[in-house]
Amino acid sequence: MKILVINAGSSSIKYQLIDMDNDKVLAKGQADRIGIEGGNFKQKVEGREDFKLDIHMNNHAEAVKLVLDTLTSKENGVIGSLSEISAVGHRVLHGGEKFSGSVVIDDSVIAAIEECCELGPLHNPHNLTGIRACEKMMPGVPQVAVFDTGFHQTMPDYAYLYAIPYKYYEKYHIRRYGFHGTSHRYVTLRAAEMLGKKPEELKLVTCHLGNGSSISAVKNGKCYDTSMGLTPLEGIIMGTRCGSVDPAIVPLLMKKEGMTPDQIDHMMNKESGMLGVSEVTSDNRDIEEGARNGNKRYQLIENMVVHQLTRYIGGYAAVMGGVDAIVFAGGIGENNPHYRARVAKNLEFLGVKIDEELNEKAKRTSVEYNISAPDAKVQMLVIPTNEELMIAKDTEELVKAL
Repeated sequence: MKILVINAGSSSIKYQLIDMDNDKVLAKGQADRIGIEGGNFKQKVEGREDFKLDIHMNNHAEAVKLVLDTLTSKENGVIGSLSEISAVGHRVLHGGEKFSGSVVIDDSVIAAIEECCELGPLHNPHNLTGIRACEKMMPGVPQVAVFDTGFHQTMPDYAYLYAIPYKYYEKYHIRRYGFHGTSHRYVTLRAAEMLGKKPEELKLVTCHLGNGSSISAVKNGKCYDTSMGLTPLEGIIMGTRCGSVDPAIVPLLMKKEGMTPDQIDHMMNKESGMLGVSEVTSDNRDIEEGARNGNKRYQLIENMVVHQLTRYIGGYAAVMGGVDAIVFAGGIGENNPHYRARVAKNLEFLGVKIDEELNEKAKRTSVEYNISAPDAKVQMLVIPTNEELMIAKDTEELVKAL
């Protein structure tokens, strides 16, 4: 069975075609700047030169057609016809309280995703655009929605509710939802395999660290708590997101700076985090290099990241009554041994201890590592996340059950 995985953004579509018989990625690529001047398209196939194209795409439907045409073309394709694609799996940001797992898409699911657009206004409308574009180009092919929020629906109410008047939860469903759920679920399963245990036997803290970052407490295979909230803005410092701040900052800045709600929302999502503190860059690779070269502002950012990671991991270990392993995933989690070493040092009191040589080795390798020292009581793992494969596996399971 071949599954096409689609991740539709506001002006882009990322995709992978995966052969589920061996979990092999047949092709992957991205259509960028959809509806914007300077559109471009790229597809990667192992063993071939990348196919690149500068092309204007008016909308997501045109972009999906380009994806499908490229996958089936004689020169750059990897399949003979679209009939070889058994199903399409879509990453959907927000499922609200409606979905605790992945679902086959029908009219009722589309209506529910539309209802959640208020909770995920930056993502859900574009996810829907991708779904509708695939429906138009591939009529009759089953489609599956895999929700970023789904994995976190097992949180108890005392972990997901905010201490604002309860009527706002009842009226508007304001609560913590959490995100990166597909990644947290994937690394939870991989961590259990690496440790030779069942997920139900473990207490894990999983850290998905990238331009967007979130941390989850996973108790007995289920999410118990997570750092992101109603939106992906809550939690630790990120590339351009501020993470958790005193809510009183919002009205204060609105009064002092004359900012509108939309302006302050933009500032906290797009102009804050590492970019806001550095005033130069949101790229952690730049910050890592600058900090090593003595840049005080970049060193401050690293100290903030390490402090917040330590606080979340230690807190989650406490609320779960212990921790068996800490998992680092995502672009920063996988590729920054400096953060891992400093966090491990801070958590020595829990029994965390790493092998420094293994920690340095586990960088830009796309290989799973247990970087723990032999006498560590709490394991530290580096697991390259694979959200696309998780989406494909969910899609395969649901489609086979049809």
